[in-house]
Amino acid sequence: MYRVNLEKVVGNTSVAISNIEFDSRNVGLNDVFVAIKGTVSDGHEYIKNAADQGAIAIVCETLPETIINGITYVQVTDSQRALAYMAANFHENPSEAIKLVGVTGTNGKTTIATLLYQLFTKAGFEVGLLSTVKVMIGAKEYPATHTTPDSLTINNYLAKMVQAGVEYCFMEVSSHGIHQKRTEGLHFQGGIFTNLSHDHLDYHSSFKEYRDVKKSFFDQLPKSAFALTNVDDKNGSVMLQNTQARKLSYGLQNYADYKAQILENQFTGLLLKIDSHELWVKLIGNFNAYNLLAIYATADLLGLETMETLQLMSTLESVNGRFQYTISKGKITAIVDYAHTPDALKNILETINAIRTGNEALITVVGCGGNRDAEKRPKMGQIAASLSTKVIFTSDNPRNEDPDAIIAQIEKGVPAEHFKKTTSVTDRKQAIKTACLLASEGDIILIAGKGHETYQEIKGERKDFDDFKIVNEMLTHLEK
Repeated sequence: MYRVNLEKVVGNTSVAISNIEFDSRNVGLNDVFVAIKGTVSDGHEYIKNAADQGAIAIVCETLPETIINGITYVQVTDSQRALAYMAANFHENPSEAIKLVGVTGTNGKTTIATLLYQLFTKAGFEVGLLSTVKVMIGAKEYPATHTTPDSLTINNYLAKMVQAGVEYCFMEVSSHGIHQKRTEGLHFQGGIFTNLSHDHLDYHSSFKEYRDVKKSFFDQLPKSAFALTNVDDKNGSVMLQNTQARKLSYGLQNYADYKAQILENQFTGLLLKIDSHELWVKLIGNFNAYNLLAIYATADLLGLETMETLQLMSTLESVNGRFQYTISKGKITAIVDYAHTPDALKNILETINAIRTGNEALITVVGCGGNRDAEKRPKMGQIAASLSTKVIFTSDNPRNEDPDAIIAQIEKGVPAEHFKKTTSVTDRKQAIKTACLLASEGDIILIAGKGHETYQEIKGERKDFDDFKIVNEMLTHLEK
């Protein structure tokens, strides 16, 4: 049982409650409403609405001027933290009944969490997954709404996992989730750090704050947990500075507890040497070598037998939208990847360039999301233009921004010597079609930024849009 620090209580705390809500629109009879100061709106403005809809108790940071008889008011220092602990307690702390492992970092979270889910499922366990792409409780799938859901949703899913007999759960932990205290009140068996690069600076005030938020996840791990870090990332050691957990490392370049070497890197897969064992896997690229090494280390730390882990790793399939590729009848390779940060785009382009002979053209289709970190846009343009044969800048999820204005910001980063190889096609479908028309036998098309997403968000409306489906249709149609 976790305790919440109280500032003041008005009314009777010995009341039976039906549910906990932080969205006043969802409040019903005898519910508790937790008023949270969000980035867009302040829940304190909706306390009366919650009371009118039947709330029996209000948890808030500032007491309202009007106190209604029959309703209990609990003043706390931090409503977000209170919600996290209340959610855990309400569901009888389900994370304590499961071996919960959190994965944080800029890139690789989805791949590592999903492949760990795959591996432990193949090993015969009941496994849970909380990821950007989907939520899994054993074999049952639920849609995902956020990388790290709110505290109520997390604990609700974890409670369902306990009921379903789940033994292990692998969870993506985003900087937003940590900062908004959605992961507090959870008992983690371990934490994994992937890497850190430019992202989410629309939300965090600086890169240092972004880094320190990630670090705070490891600061909160208990002594009983493990903290596994990528020692090759310059911020890897920072993550472990103040953790009480058992400190462990993995890497390809520097001394580490878990070490790997890339022996072969092809479009069909990777040949790795991990701790003296050679292993062929279906995933490709240096970044996936790190992901797979993190998976190997985690399996070892959770008690799986080494040879079983290696055998199962050789069967793992890539995650939708993460270097998902197809080869057309005309022998054009089309790759769809979620790379939406400068570092991720650089990794994917360098991986392709390391594999291709140089005789094939590499045509990149890329954009940047609207209402998000604008600082990375010129960097994305510079990287795409420098590492591709041809580049088509296009719309991503423009949201409420002008897509042409976003593209203009991306173009500002293109070095003068590379500008001739770039063009802009605002309509994303037309941009993909243009790439297909430009491609010849043996060429490679990379469509970056949206990956697994099957929609495009424009002016508050989500329209069906699947990069992988569209490029397959285009190539098939053009080759008839």
